Amino acid sequence: MEITLNKTDDLNGVINVNVTPDDYQEKVDKVLKDYRKKANIPGFRPGKVPMGYVKKMYGKAILVDEINKMLSESLVDYLKKEELNILGEPLPSQDSESIDFDNQKEFDFKFDVAFAPEFEVKLSKREKLNYYVLKPDEKLIDDTINNYAYQNGENVPVDEITEKEETLKGDIVQLDADNNPLEDGIKKENGLMSLQVMKDEDIKKQFEGKKVGDTVDFDLKKAYPNDTEIASLLEISKEDAAKVEGNFRITINEINKFTPAEVNQELYDKIYGEGTVTSDEQFREKIVEEIKENFKYQSEYKFMLDAKEKLIKKLDLDLPDEFLKRWLDATNKELTKEQIEEEYDKFKEDMQWQLIVDKIYKDNDFKVEESEVIDYAKESTRQQFMQYGLSYIPDEQLENYAKEIAGKPEERRKILDKLAENKAVEFIKESVKVEEKEVSLDEFNNFFK
Repeated sequence: MEITLNKTDDLNGVINVNVTPDDYQEKVDKVLKDYRKKANIPGFRPGKVPMGYVKKMYGKAILVDEINKMLSESLVDYLKKEELNILGEPLPSQDSESIDFDNQKEFDFKFDVAFAPEFEVKLSKREKLNYYVLKPDEKLIDDTINNYAYQNGENVPVDEITEKEETLKGDIVQLDADNNPLEDGIKKENGLMSLQVMKDEDIKKQFEGKKVGDTVDFDLKKAYPNDTEIASLLEISKEDAAKVEGNFRITINEINKFTPAEVNQELYDKIYGEGTVTSDEQFREKIVEEIKENFKYQSEYKFMLDAKEKLIKKLDLDLPDEFLKRWLDATNKELTKEQIEEEYDKFKEDMQWQLIVDKIYKDNDFKVEESEVIDYAKESTRQQFMQYGLSYIPDEQLENYAKEIAGKPEERRKILDKLAENKAVEFIKESVKVEEKEVSLDEFNNFFK
């Protein structure tokens, strides 16, 4: 099999593949013999079908299949051997002549290919990038302290409903049209009900001033229009909750009012450990450190975006646009040509950035260690658990989750790509002049709008 490359310009080329019977005939004959042995054709005993009949029935399909396999394998081997830095994948050339598999013995295939541009990434301290750090204002600090107070608060029993935000425990029964307990109606002993999430203000007013032992008749569906809330309150199915109508009566057994924790030494010790923080001033300083640390990811992400924009503009890499549009069309059947045109500029920027990252990574001989892959997977897993309110996961369990994620080829590839990008961004950070700038929360949020 003869393979040649004709570069039409710096970014485009055509690979020619010449296939002769010497390349494919032996493989085709072998497959035909296997078909003959296994073929189950009426009128012939197994293994006794004439070869001419097998060729007539299956010959062309087998020929096409074997040649396609050879083409795929040969192209991959050729690109690897020649160390060609191509973009996307080879595409059947638009100038290819039609192939007649019925009559031709020798075949010429043409594939269009696109090459990554040649470039260097040269950076110096004369170039500047900002690194934005959140400067917490008093409101953000106070809000964070209040969150800690609420997180560490508790429900305290009270004698009377005064704020219409209390939670109640009581015996709930369904009533008939005359507001008498409905025979065989729904009953729930010591049901837990929140006034704070109750939707109807007029019904809320009915509870004001009520004490333990008092009763209140109210329209449950009007108070809680959400069937899921009713199902939870009465411990019935969501389907049954959807059918609920009319009044219910609650006999109040317990009234609880949520009280935030006091901001004092007890709270400091609970959050940071005994004696770590001993004054309000230290507490606020610690909060500022936490807020800045919590926004570190956003700071790094913003720096990456700015570095990406700066280097894309600086290097202005030329890409084979028409080929890449064809490749996107061929590999993304869910996208229309119009969508590809609309989204191409964004795709082009991402492609340019990926080339820059790859160049920095290779030129500096960076490597991603297995321990880095696991650490990244562990941190991603920890962040996912935190989104569900699970702040502590045993390290052994976290390690198992991480190894499972890192073992999935697609997930592993994403992790490796991200770690490579992180190393490239860190290189950029060390190579240019970085000026740290403090910004407010509003300014920070505006960066990502």
